[in-house]
Amino acid sequence: MKAHPETNWIALTAKTDDGEFVAYYSVTGLAAVNFPPPRPGIHVTTLRSCPQTVRRWHRMTVAALKRALAGRKPRLLPPLDLSGGTAFQQRVWQGLLQIPQGKTSSYGELAAAIRSPKANRAVGNACGANPVPVLVPCHRVLAAGRKLGGFSSGLKWKRVLLWREGARDLWARETLG
Repeated sequence: MKAHPETNWIALTAKTDDGEFVAYYSVTGLAAVNFPPPRPGIHVTTLRSCPQTVRRWHRMTVAALKRALAGRKPRLLPPLDLSGGTAFQQRVWQGLLQIPQGKTSSYGELAAAIRSPKANRAVGNACGANPVPVLVPCHRVLAAGRKLGGFSSGLKWKRVLLWREGARDLWARETLG
């Protein structure tokens, strides 16, 4: 998702082998992550000018992103501020955190897991609105028939993330394109 940061959020770049992500922090934690390349016009803060708490969170975020992008489970996530979503979206995002690395779920399975079995489409919309992709793994959710479905940052990223995590059972049905 492309974050529309609050004016009081702090934006910091997170350099990885896959490009420069931008992480946004509120007073309570990591509130959003944007995929590379950074959008023009984003005011990025220097790490030195940030409060110590944000610096600590950012070190956790960068380490977690690097591990996740390498297909490994992050050791530690920073506090997540998912308060920008509706109560339903927050339930979906918490449900995403329960999908094991290298595994996938369908929109319907996730809807059932969060006790909203008829909310497949709403689950899909919440996945698309996920403000912290990669770390809140919406890429692990598939459409009906175990098809890749959509991804807010493009299917190329979804394929790469799933491949690196080892969710290779998909490739019998989907190609790397």
